[in-house]
Amino acid sequence: MSRFYVTTPIYYVNDVPHLGTSYTTVAADALRRYHRLRGDVTRMLTGTDEHGLKLEREARERGIPTADFVREMSDRFEAAWPKLEVEPDDFIRTTQPRHEARVQWLWEEIRRRHPEDLYLGAYEGWYCVPCEELKTEKELEPGNVCPIHKRPVERIKEESYFFRLSGYGQALLDHYAKHPEFVLPESRRNEVVSFVESGLRDLSVSRTSFRWGIPVPEDPKHVIWVWFDALPNYWTALQEREDTKPFWDGDGAVVHLVGKDILRFHAVYWPAILMSAGLRLPTTVFAHGFLTFNGQKMSKTLRNAVDPIGMARAFGDATRAGEAGGADVLRYQLLRGIAFGQDGDFDLAAMVERYNADLGKNLGNLLSRVLGLCSKMTEGKVPAIDAGATTPLETGLAEAAARHLDAARSSWSRLEPHRALEETLALCTAANVYVDRAAPWAEAKKGGPKRVETILGTLLSVLEAVSVMIWPVLPSRSDEMRRQLGLAPVAPRAGVDQWPSGLRTRAPGEALAPALPLFPMLDADTGQKLIGALTPQAARPEQGEDASRPEAPAASPPPVAPAAPAPIDYEAFSAVDLRVGVVRACERVPKKDKLLRLSVDLGEASPRTIIAGLALSFSPEAIVGRKVVVVANLAPRDFGKGLVSHGMVLATGPSDHLTLATVDGDVPPGARLK
Repeated sequence: MSRFYVTTPIYYVNDVPHLGTSYTTVAADALRRYHRLRGDVTRMLTGTDEHGLKLEREARERGIPTADFVREMSDRFEAAWPKLEVEPDDFIRTTQPRHEARVQWLWEEIRRRHPEDLYLGAYEGWYCVPCEELKTEKELEPGNVCPIHKRPVERIKEESYFFRLSGYGQALLDHYAKHPEFVLPESRRNEVVSFVESGLRDLSVSRTSFRWGIPVPEDPKHVIWVWFDALPNYWTALQEREDTKPFWDGDGAVVHLVGKDILRFHAVYWPAILMSAGLRLPTTVFAHGFLTFNGQKMSKTLRNAVDPIGMARAFGDATRAGEAGGADVLRYQLLRGIAFGQDGDFDLAAMVERYNADLGKNLGNLLSRVLGLCSKMTEGKVPAIDAGATTPLETGLAEAAARHLDAARSSWSRLEPHRALEETLALCTAANVYVDRAAPWAEAKKGGPKRVETILGTLLSVLEAVSVMIWPVLPSRSDEMRRQLGLAPVAPRAGVDQWPSGLRTRAPGEALAPALPLFPMLDADTGQKLIGALTPQAARPEQGEDASRPEAPAASPPPVAPAAPAPIDYEAFSAVDLRVGVVRACERVPKKDKLLRLSVDLGEASPRTIIAGLALSFSPEAIVGRKVVVVANLAPRDFGKGLVSHGMVLATGPSDHLTLATVDGDVPPGARLK
């Protein structure tokens, strides 16, 4: 048992909860749930950032007191997260006395330990109000425009306290080298190292031009810079109670999840402040990428238009699963559809497609099939598994389950929820294949009840394991799945590792509930209506000057069918050498999220190496042994760094939901298709 403390950024309250903030918050909640399953003592923190010039100005423009404005906006964030099945242990606001007092203590502690680290000077330069950050001219676009917010910065000149960041460059570089896990993914760590190696300048950490902030101790005409105020929230939130202090002061993991746009603040400024104050540094700062929506950049207008709570509610209504069930679908799309750490697109059509394919046809269908068979063949009760009735099919499924459970566990530990979900669904796929091969209905006709019971008992064991594997991301659906399986909801306990290491044999005779659709399929018409209802006007392609006016919408042009490929003659087609290949081995290509390296037997002297973009749809284990169709006479393709592909494996569909072209029957490797 160990401690695990995970945080989101505290969200600036000039915005509303949107897909980007939901992404980080859902990821933090899922990681916390996973560690609870492992028996760790966990804590999750989120909250709101409520100081700064930007908020003071917005409140003034609205004609209301700043304190009322930030409280109203903060309440929206706090109310949003439970609707997405997020259960933070604490919600901190930077205007709370518990935070303000400890930020002032931190300032005084730095001055006590290192008086030279905070000194009074004067600053003149460019300031981006939305960033709440000073900018150098090298960081700005032509016209002194902020590259992030695409608006001109302001010229300021005022007395300021400075933090001696320049004195911590080597200490930071030493820490990065000693603790490579401090900044993840690796590409982000390289960016941070490069920034620090280029030289650090001291930070201006106080303001006199506005009042909405925490006063500098013993010099109240200054307020503390909003980032020097905000970053300590991860630490201040733990200082109120003795039982929470060990989450920072102890030896457990402290993980900050942040967007890549605020990585520098968390991976450079924050650890330097902690070093100066003599406090422990976090274990990991993990920077995820940016989201687009249906292929469009998430501008503020679009962010405000895309409502994740409404999206969850709409999916819950469409699938008859309620708001919690709809929230689970949104959580699944956020964490399965986007490789954590990379930029990604939140595509509504892909969400519907993935819901049907992964959750409906794969997981939901597996549960319905097994419970339906048990209702017919074992009187709706858990059957006994007879060791004498087992075959290599059961052994193979048990071995596959152990591999997928281990791989999913490792993926969660590496902060790769998308990989963990991939392994979970791969186990469902293996179980569905097993049903077809074991064919309990055929065994029943042969009069072998022990064989039937062994097959169904094995499948119930797989479903029990899957119900635990999905809990971090799909907590509501996990509870419903376990109810139908006659199991109690997942109930993590400190010190008890509940992550399965393999398949557990259940006691015979336990009652099973009647099967109800866990993930009802969405037909094409319902899916299209759902996509249309959830696509905000701001995300729809413009069709002319009047397109945005409700009273005069532009007519949609009729769909245009894609042009048919030019015909080829038989001789041209016969030049393509299509052969049956058996995948003998498969592995991921390091640092290439989409690529797998296959070793394919084409009946030649040695297997061929084929590099295929299948990794978003298949785990390596799911492909080994498959009979695939290979373009055998394709010219070699060099992917660089020694990666050369000698052929092409045929598949169809989007890259994250491909279907392989395969061959059934007793066909030898190398057989030519014609």
